[in-house]
Amino acid sequence: MNRRVTIEKKGQGTDDYGQPLPDVWEPLATVWASIKNLSGLGAIKADAAVSTVKTSIRIRWRTDVTAGMRVVHGTTVYDVQAVLPDAAGRVYVDLVCEVTR
Repeated sequence: MNRRVTIEKKGQGTDDYGQPLPDVWEPLATVWASIKNLSGLGAIKADAAVSTVKTSIRIRWRTDVTAGMRVVHGTTVYDVQAVLPDAAGRVYVDLVCEVTR
């Protein structure tokens, strides 16, 4: 675990008029992680080239991370698709993530 990442969750932000903001992310925690790219896929959608990368991010045991959150490492944002805890040993949690560029 040699990468410093920030786990973020959807926030409940509002604008100056009290209206909810759709894409507000709040930091949940900054943790050490191991990042491993599993696969990549290139495609053309809406006349634009799009690449999708599946990534596994391993962090130390936590129970407050859920699918739908995101992980930020530098300028890369990973969308958490699934959370796979090490239920037997309670040592780590693997986050199955996706990056779309």
